[in-house]
Amino acid sequence: MSDETIGIIGAGIVGLAIGRELTKRRPGARVVVVEKESRVAVHQTGHNSGVVHAGIYYQPGSLKARLCTRGAAMLREYCADRQLPYDECGKLVVAVTADDVTRLDALAARAGVNLVPGLRRVGPEEIREIEPHGTGLAALYSPKTAITDYVRIAQSFADDIVAAGGEVRFAFPVTAVRQDTGGLSVSSPAGEVRVDELIVCAGIQSDLVAGLAGDTAAPRIIPFRGEYMKVKPEKSDMVRGLIYPVPDPRYPFLGVHYTRRVDGTLEVGPNAVLATAREGYRLADFSAHDLWGIASWPGAWRMAAKHWRTGIKEMYGSVSKRAYMKAARRYVPEIGVQDVVRAGAGVRAQALDRDGSLVDDFRIHRLGRVTAIRNAPSPAATSSMAIAEHVLDVIEGRAG
Repeated sequence: MSDETIGIIGAGIVGLAIGRELTKRRPGARVVVVEKESRVAVHQTGHNSGVVHAGIYYQPGSLKARLCTRGAAMLREYCADRQLPYDECGKLVVAVTADDVTRLDALAARAGVNLVPGLRRVGPEEIREIEPHGTGLAALYSPKTAITDYVRIAQSFADDIVAAGGEVRFAFPVTAVRQDTGGLSVSSPAGEVRVDELIVCAGIQSDLVAGLAGDTAAPRIIPFRGEYMKVKPEKSDMVRGLIYPVPDPRYPFLGVHYTRRVDGTLEVGPNAVLATAREGYRLADFSAHDLWGIASWPGAWRMAAKHWRTGIKEMYGSVSKRAYMKAARRYVPEIGVQDVVRAGAGVRAQALDRDGSLVDDFRIHRLGRVTAIRNAPSPAATSSMAIAEHVLDVIEGRAG
């Protein structure tokens, strides 16, 4: 038993999963989650595609690969127990060019090392059997890839914390973190919380909030807006599950793909365009402070020098539906420009080192009594319950 108080900054799915795990692992401890918004999962958790990833893409041995496999299994069990939506609709990773086929072979080898369940390679005829309106030269089929509702899962995690005697405090934007011999003070215009330990899970604001606790500037968060199209109802049944492209290692982002949602709708996207605000979900959203944070970071210029062609292409797709759908039609030719409407957008918190390297794996910093989750990229939602286990293992000195 324990009478300590543990604070968590951020009520996204990762912060809430950690809070929930704390209530199980440290019975008697008081868990307090503080969140600047008025509800859970407002930002990255509430704007993602809802996909439960199976672990196909990730570097073998990385935290991404390890935590995705365990996290997906834990999430499946949790959703079944809580009667939350979880649909194993399956995913095709489709090769449409000869270069894609070569990369597909390498991807299959990687997925094999990652023990992706049920994965198999299929040809054009079986692509049509799985997705009657799809087309391609070859594909990897992942029958266990699923879709869910991460906002509902996040809310359920929050309910678990409260049921265990913890607290989720909203409208609490953190403005200062002070460490002293007696613990830490987490301050906000809404008041102050005293805690013995603090875990920062601030997502798109993670570098700034970690900086309040004295953490380093690197990695800097660079926001990328991912815009979606929604397929009109009359053609939304043309894709049964998920259809993804084969990733090209020359480019930092995956490219547009087809995603079925648990509400029955079908989306295309996202693209990836530099956002001019950290919470810039609309093209018109602008923050001079956030833009200066991008422009003043040396890594941003080094990244731009390497990937400027991709950036121009993505921006063109942002303003032109025809350009946006050109790539998507290679996988489902019967869904065209006239069959989609602009839908919502999310913002990806892309961590960037000073040398311009995109941080690909999870990154966790320890600063005395503070643990800062500095990078939790996709598949963070899939892996959230496993990330929670890992973070507490790090704090307790048990992580390998």
